[in-house]
Amino acid sequence: MPPDSTAGDTVIVIDDHAGVRDSLRSLLETEGFRVKDFATAEAFLADGLPEGGDCLVVDVRMPGMSGLELQEELRRRKVGLPLIVVTGHADVTLAVQAMKAGATDFLEKPFDDAVLLTTIARAIADGRQDQDDTEQNRDAIGLFGLLTEREREVLGRLTLGESNKVVAHHLGISPRTVEIHRAHLQEKLKARSLSDLMRVARLAGQLQ
Repeated sequence: MPPDSTAGDTVIVIDDHAGVRDSLRSLLETEGFRVKDFATAEAFLADGLPEGGDCLVVDVRMPGMSGLELQEELRRRKVGLPLIVVTGHADVTLAVQAMKAGATDFLEKPFDDAVLLTTIARAIADGRQDQDDTEQNRDAIGLFGLLTEREREVLGRLTLGESNKVVAHHLGISPRTVEIHRAHLQEKLKARSLSDLMRVARLAGQLQ
């Protein structure tokens, strides 16, 4: 079980693949979570929204209503449930859109069980924090002050969902140089992944 676990809370899983739902249910229940699962976003909405839920894990691509469309519908209904989108490598741009629209985090397939559990625990904990968390905002702004102008440019392109190669093309540098800048960004912003970088950028008011 990851640190700061929130076992006993309810995780809602929405994925059109029965095997994925069964696998996630087995993992989460083994770790002490309660689980509700649905094959479609429409079935989830028809069930009465996230009553009793603490976190939503949703595939970004599904038949009918997509994960992004569900996110928009929840926002329209003013449902503030922490949402984690699950995406394939080709859909990172969609995950970026989801985070800009307020998703707590995203996971890129295939993901490690421990990473999933940690991400869920963090999403639930974040969802319970005061929305006006000025201390986190202040810390994020302080970290951004450590970045060079070029690092800010690279981060800005990354938060558009661009690959290292595309970032390199736009900025007129080599992909290897982008990799170096990205490593520096992760070190300075204390981030382990693109979603971490985006979360810090959002707290600092830098995510457009």
